[in-house]
Amino acid sequence: MPATPPPPPLLKVDGLTLAFGGVKALNGISFEVLPGTITSLIGPNGAGKTSVFNTLSGFYTPSAGTMAFDGQLLAGVSPPKRAALGMARSFQNIALFRGMTVLDNIKLGRHCHLKTGPLAALFYTPAARREEAELRAEIEERIIDFLEIDHIRKAPVAALSYGLQKRVELARALAMRPKLLLLDEPVAGMNREETEDMARFILEVRREWGVTVLMVEHDMGMVMDLSDHVVVLNFGQVIASGLPHEVQGNPEVVKAYLGAGNIEALRERFQQAATAGRQARQAA
Repeated sequence: MPATPPPPPLLKVDGLTLAFGGVKALNGISFEVLPGTITSLIGPNGAGKTSVFNTLSGFYTPSAGTMAFDGQLLAGVSPPKRAALGMARSFQNIALFRGMTVLDNIKLGRHCHLKTGPLAALFYTPAARREEAELRAEIEERIIDFLEIDHIRKAPVAALSYGLQKRVELARALAMRPKLLLLDEPVAGMNREETEDMARFILEVRREWGVTVLMVEHDMGMVMDLSDHVVVLNFGQVIASGLPHEVQGNPEVVKAYLGAGNIEALRERFQQAATAGRQARQAA
């Protein structure tokens, strides 16, 4: 029996180049994200990871290369329209409205899908009321319950801990009904318990919601434990790509992280971090 061909990529990046003046932040990078997978984009500080996210989101315009999402080229597509297509993201630095409540922040994530026009919303017409009620029901019954934040839904974001704010940002992204979730350092600055909770949510978002994940993260234990595929950047170029265990043993990755080639030391460090993260999640 012939092998079943793999599905077409949900996201395909080909030859992406981004320059600021004479400095190339991205230099012809290419990679794919298959549907239903967790793909991690890793590399040392300054490797270009967040630049990739900002270009995918439409905040930066590349000087060369193409990006295709769900079969559609993204050139000329505005950030709001990319969100409407099914791309949602979180940010390395939390980007919530601190004076608003948790519930109101989450509801803002649905703006790209709302059918009510500005005038109908202003006068709160019956159609606007119905859409508001449906949106609130979905958020409260599905997203808030899923992320275990019902106890803070009426609290102002400014009063929350850093870890809970990160969870609210994930909730807002999920409110956008994404096909692809871009997570920029989702556990940065979190303690161990918060990190394990976020890792569990990411796995469940993929398994229960069917959302594909592209993640930038420095926690190598989490990356190696959760990822189906890993892409490694250094100085704006892809230096390795493959399964987590393949990337661990790549000499170019070792050199990028350590500056010299003690490949066994780095492999052992990655494996220890992954094992510790796995054991903590099982204990929870």
